[in-house]
Parts: sequence; C-alpha cells; structure tokens
Amino acid sequence: MTVRILLADDQPLVRSGLRVLIADHPDLEVVGEAATGSEAVRLVGDLVPDVVVMDIRMPGMDGIEATRRITAGPATTRVLVLATFDEDDHVYGALRVGASGFVVKDMALDDILVAIRVVAAGDALIAPSVTRRLISDFVGRPGATPERFPRPIEGITEWERGRGTGGQPLALRRILIALS
Repeated sequence: MTVRILLADDQPLVRSGLRVLIADHPDLEVVGEAATGSEAVRLVGDLVPDVVVMDIRMPGMDGIEATRRITAGPATTRVLVLATFDEDDHVYGALRVGASGFVVKDMALDDILVAIRVVAAGDALIAPSVTRRLISDFVGRPGATPERFPRPIEGITEWERGRGTGGQPLALRRILIALS
C-alpha cells in the first residue's frame, strides 16, 4: 500500500526537500502541497491523503488550527506535525487538537520517514527529545506515583523499546497506555 501524503509548509524549500526525499521511496507518494493552513484543510477535502505533514507556523491559519479542523472532519487523514522548534506550547497544542505525531525538522531524514509510516499505520509518534519532556512532566505531576501505575507494559515491540532505530522514537500510544 502506498501512503498518500500532503505537505503543508509555508517554505517552498522545505516542501521541495521533503518531496524529493519522499520520491525515493516507492511506498510513499506526495499527492499535494499547501503553503497555508487553510489551503491544507481544503486539499485534505479534495485529495483525502493518508497523512498531512504539517508545519506549525504558517501565515493566516496556523498548523494547530488546521490540524484541529482536519482531525474534526469526516476524513480519516492523520496529521504529523513537523516543526522547527519543539516548544511545549506547540507540542501540547498539536496533540490536544488531534495530531498523531510531532517531530522536529532537525531530526534525521530517515526518522521523519519512519514517523510518516508510523502515523499512516494508525499509531502515534513523538520526537525523542519531546517524549522525554512529556514523560518528565507527567511523572512530576501530583498523584503520579508508581502505585498508581501498577500495570506492566504488555505487547511492546523491540522497535518500541528503542532498539529498532538506535534508541530513537517510541510510539506515544504505548507510552500513554503504560502511564495511564
């Protein structure tokens, strides 16, 4: 199955670079490009991609509002936020409105491709630096004691343990299940 991708970033160079990177992988296909959030929302309705690779900061409608509208709509399109900075407000904002993943532009290109595939498969993925902060924030909250989380992590794969990608991304859903 080919993963159909919409690239949404206001910088033509970023879109072009991602398009070229993706073109080398027969299981991935760029079906459209958007320079604004409102254009991304419109194109999701027209093209129904599997994944939108969404920038946060764009003129007019930003990536968070565009993600909210896309994930609230009837399409099954999933959103992977690809941001320049992993600021907590952006991470939490994107996840709250339904993003399936959050990665940063300085990640290895292969890891960004892995993130696209993971999100397309229905799982969630967050950049390792962000994941560490999310876990620290969650564990540091009042009432987040080990007694509250007695359930062991079951069904976790070797990849999710971090061995498959040299200690890189973990599936967010598995982390949240383990911590809930």
